[in-house]
Amino acid sequence: NTDRQIQFMTDLGSTVLCCTPSYAAYLAESIESKGAKKDIHLKRGIFGAEAWTEEMRRNIENSLGIKAYDIYGLTEISGPGVSFECSEQRGMHINEDHFIAEIVDPVTGEVLPEGEKGELVFTCITKKAFPLLRYRTRDVCVLSRKKCSCGRTFIRMSKPLGRCDDMMVVKGVNVFPSQIETVLLNNGYQPNYRLTVDRVNNSDTISCEVEWLPYDAPDGLKEKKQREDLLVTKLKAMLGIVVKVILVEPKTIPRSEGKAVRIIDKRNLFEENTLK
Repeated sequence: NTDRQIQFMTDLGSTVLCCTPSYAAYLAESIESKGAKKDIHLKRGIFGAEAWTEEMRRNIENSLGIKAYDIYGLTEISGPGVSFECSEQRGMHINEDHFIAEIVDPVTGEVLPEGEKGELVFTCITKKAFPLLRYRTRDVCVLSRKKCSCGRTFIRMSKPLGRCDDMMVVKGVNVFPSQIETVLLNNGYQPNYRLTVDRVNNSDTISCEVEWLPYDAPDGLKEKKQREDLLVTKLKAMLGIVVKVILVEPKTIPRSEGKAVRIIDKRNLFEENTLK
């Protein structure tokens, strides 16, 4: 209940917010609409459980007036706390006294060198109940042992850049929702969007609904079309394929208090195996 969360923050004088980044963005929107910003005393935010971009971090920090940190964890491994950002906000330090981290090719399983993007794999070295060996997380990221100015020596991992199963292949092109989010935020839109992928006449189609504050001037429809065309151009430059853009009114796209549902894939690519 978002209203209750805002009331708790107001009554208790909360200074730290822990949630998903998409819910933090929604909270910021709700706080602004209620005119409650003067009653909120947040200073730090700890956000995880879904992929988010640096652009989204800046958006959250500016709208809530906080410093936003990334945290990473998996229920299968130990829950939150597998890695956490330091004050430098340049990657999350993995607790290597408990976990061995590797990056592998998502398709072949081949171990990739430092700095290469691939699937994150963990081996537990202290967990006694349900230990895991070379557990494939399905998260796509990069590892680095470059010296961190905070003084910590643990290896750093990037923000998850997406998930292997979030990655869509559209017209032969690998597409991550985070790429689309980057384009939207760089062009002044909030990260409230929904992707729909379909297949028409054996050809993939992809559309993106984006919330936009309606323009009430007489030439509002003209500006809407111009904005849609501009986003189509920007997305094509990023992805290499045409994405149909549909600007919709604020609050059109359903909000989530958990992980945001960004993709509707109607292609039924993964059909049930008919061999018995």
